[in-house]
Amino acid sequence: MSRKPGRPTARNGGSGRPRPPFRIHNHANVWLGHPCPQTSTVRWRGPGWEELTVLDFDVIDAHHHLCDFSNSYPWLQGPAEPRYHGDDRPLRKSYLIGDYLKDAGQFRLAGSVHIENGAADPLWEANWIQGVHEDNGLPSVQVARASLAEPSVLAHLERLASVPSVRGVRDILSWHPDPRYTHTSRPDLITDARWLKGFSHLSSLGLSFDLQVFPDQLDQAARLAADHPDTSIVLDHAGMPLLRDAESHHHWRSRMQNLAKQPNVVTKISALGTNDHSWTKETIRPIVLDTIDIFGPNRTMFGSNFPVDSLYSSFTALYTAFDEITTDMTAGDRQQLFAETAKTTYGIETLNSKL
Repeated sequence: MSRKPGRPTARNGGSGRPRPPFRIHNHANVWLGHPCPQTSTVRWRGPGWEELTVLDFDVIDAHHHLCDFSNSYPWLQGPAEPRYHGDDRPLRKSYLIGDYLKDAGQFRLAGSVHIENGAADPLWEANWIQGVHEDNGLPSVQVARASLAEPSVLAHLERLASVPSVRGVRDILSWHPDPRYTHTSRPDLITDARWLKGFSHLSSLGLSFDLQVFPDQLDQAARLAADHPDTSIVLDHAGMPLLRDAESHHHWRSRMQNLAKQPNVVTKISALGTNDHSWTKETIRPIVLDTIDIFGPNRTMFGSNFPVDSLYSSFTALYTAFDEITTDMTAGDRQQLFAETAKTTYGIETLNSKL
């Protein structure tokens, strides 16, 4: 696959209890209890201590967003309408790098991938994220927005490719007959000749493609990947399995297996709260484990989808669930899932050193 030169492939309470030693780690205050397993910490939560497992290796968040609400984000403006991601009124504000670091602060965050957040001006957004990266070291890299069916898309892609932190683009294709769920006006955009012409420019520019579709579109995605073997494709949100009954799960799984036959496709396990507003560790376990089983740890990565998924859980609860679901896997496999696959896929050359 073509790549850009030099880049790899695609709180203290007051109960009177004695305080254990204190340290600051990744902008978060963590109380270390004794004795504890090597991978656990004890945190102060309200009136008592709560012991939670904390990952003892680096995390690269493969999918998150930032928002400077002084600029235009059409999807976050106008009347609040029912959408599959829920009531987005709490998201209608700035979510800056400091907010993100606070949310992710319990973990050894070594890098992150910013995914376009629907700004009205994609080039402004890409340049803004580049500035955030230069000032903070995070996000490590970014995926910008491009409407591939636009007649002038090549010039837009060339401008995006000139931004140093841009690794790929996203053009959301997820179509659903229910208008609350759909992102596009037609189900066949992925097969449209104009769109495919735009897609064909990605490989020569060293850009990957973040693909967001529903399970019924995964077979179309497999054909796209087969027809463009030199373009790295990243399936967002594990194919967005909205329905969790047995028949729907089988439908999703079989189409994921078909897509995984294409070696130029990797996937992210992310947006589980967006797709299941009342998720628990047990409700997401089949999605997590089946995705890893189908693609393998070296083609699967974890992402938070924050701040959107903050509507349904904390960052700590989400990554603790990822940790506990995969606890029986080898350390090497877990490092792939939590960091290494994202590092390789998105060409994150060095882990962030500014945290």
